[in-house]
Amino acid sequence: MHAPQNYTAPAGALENKVILVTGAGDGIGKVAALTYAKFGATVILLGKTTNKLTAVYDEIVAAGHPEPAIVPLDLKGATKKHYQDMAATIQAEFGRLDGVLHNAGLLGVLTPFEHIDLPTWQDIMQVNVTGPMLLSQALLPLLKQNKNAAMIFTSSGVGRKGRAFWGPYAVSKFATEGLMEIIADEYDNTGVRVNCINPGATRTSMRAKAYPGEDPQTLKTPADLMWLYLYLMSDDSIGITGQSLDAQAK
Repeated sequence: MHAPQNYTAPAGALENKVILVTGAGDGIGKVAALTYAKFGATVILLGKTTNKLTAVYDEIVAAGHPEPAIVPLDLKGATKKHYQDMAATIQAEFGRLDGVLHNAGLLGVLTPFEHIDLPTWQDIMQVNVTGPMLLSQALLPLLKQNKNAAMIFTSSGVGRKGRAFWGPYAVSKFATEGLMEIIADEYDNTGVRVNCINPGATRTSMRAKAYPGEDPQTLKTPADLMWLYLYLMSDDSIGITGQSLDAQAK
């Protein structure tokens, strides 16, 4: 099954839904949070930089969308208890959770394989793999309470075909694909659908760091990709699970 490339979300497509977005302070996460709010969702903004989250919060409120919530949390230092406490808070405050976008990610530095240092490797695995695993573990009981809930992971082209010098980041994205497939298979027929999005080359600060010589004006913006983020979070994608989809046409 494939997502329809020309998908346009109806107004109010996410009305009454509560959706958690990680890495919501900038880049794709920020645009996804703003977009989900625009379509009616109450968005829980998770990120490590409080002032960035506050700016997104203010933008959502100023636009007259449902008031979001802020959860300052650095996935690099978060423990299992942090995630469990957060799940309990979401249950107490909102009584439900309809969707999760795992968007936070750490690139590290592009480097030859022989030069990969262990602390960098461990940090990237912690933020890109272990954090999302623990967060998913904590939130799945909440998601299962709904008839229709969505979990989206963020993948990459280098998580499907390894590429020289992308080392820890590429390996972490292979792991992300596997994590998605395992959860999707295990929670099939529970009402929780689990998929990956590969955003492709996008105009973000992370991309600029990886490709400093690239002209960002030649790249799609995060807003250009939101059709797929909306599709997989809305009820229009019920029945689609275990898929790794591209936000940009090949």
